[in-house]
Amino acid sequence: MWPFNDSNSIRFIREGLRVKDDDLARVMAGEKTLLFDGAMGTMLQNNGLAAGELPELLCLQQPDAITSIHRAYVEAGSEVVTTNTFGANARKLGGAAEVADVFDAAVACARAAGARYVAADVGPTGALIFPMGDLSFSEAYDLFAEQARAIEKTDADLVIIETMADVLEMTAAVLAIMDECTLPVFATMTFTASGRTFLGTTPGDAALVLAALGVDALGVNCSAGPEDLQPVVSAMVEVAPCPVIVQANAGLPEVVDGETRYSLTPEEYVRDVAPMIDAGASIVGGCCGTNPDYIREVAHLLDGHAPSPRAIDCARILEQAREVADAGSRDADILAEVLDAADRAALRQALADEYDED
Repeated sequence: MWPFNDSNSIRFIREGLRVKDDDLARVMAGEKTLLFDGAMGTMLQNNGLAAGELPELLCLQQPDAITSIHRAYVEAGSEVVTTNTFGANARKLGGAAEVADVFDAAVACARAAGARYVAADVGPTGALIFPMGDLSFSEAYDLFAEQARAIEKTDADLVIIETMADVLEMTAAVLAIMDECTLPVFATMTFTASGRTFLGTTPGDAALVLAALGVDALGVNCSAGPEDLQPVVSAMVEVAPCPVIVQANAGLPEVVDGETRYSLTPEEYVRDVAPMIDAGASIVGGCCGTNPDYIREVAHLLDGHAPSPRAIDCARILEQAREVADAGSRDADILAEVLDAADRAALRQALADEYDED
């Protein structure tokens, strides 16, 4: 299950994994940078999305408007555009549309923009898993599995699970998507100003869980501005045996005349992203508050840039993971289950036994 081998190299390719082309394979091997897009929500709000409206439904109702946003990012230099499906799970859609129909439309919108790669976006369920909330692990898994089956039937090139604050929910999402979908899986967590998730997970521990699950790239999105995320990325780079992603907000938000604005200009954003690229992050984009102007600046930064060399000591990472797994915390228990499971089915059953309400 552990995605490393004894020679300190990285074993990314899972059985049956579909990688679109050699360039994406090089990205996943840490040999090439990759530029994502910026915020979808910010662009939708700038185009008059009403408060409380389900943005995912616009893929069905106003596909040309969604495609125009994707196209603006492609023209700014984005190699990957992210589908407008952040909340496209059955729980959040609430019967307003079928999950499969939303993903079909969303991927078509992204593909029509001319993007080289389309990333199917999967966000949180919107509920906490038992015992902290009323959603069982199995229910969370089933929500993500429905999304994964829908994605598998589309023309997407990879899956990005983003803005997760709970490693248990992230684990449910990764397992479901790997069980039901053959595309590469990228995964990003979100952290508070304290440098931990709202449940107290550190960036290093989150990276160890994601690495143990065998994701193809891991990192951080949303959370804060790029300067605040520098220590988060540094901690992840130390233990990640795969490419590290950073998609920061455009600084801190403030409300001016009833509108949410972000503090960083595109030039300031790229200034603060640069140290994370130097530290080893090789997949870059933007989150809340960013737009094509920010991505254009990041494209200039990445132009001709090869990922910074990283010394990956897989044996030491495994040793560190074992040390964390013995710590006795909730995160430690989850990591221990991941490390000890014989396969994904066994891990899924073990977590269901622990986190499904009787």
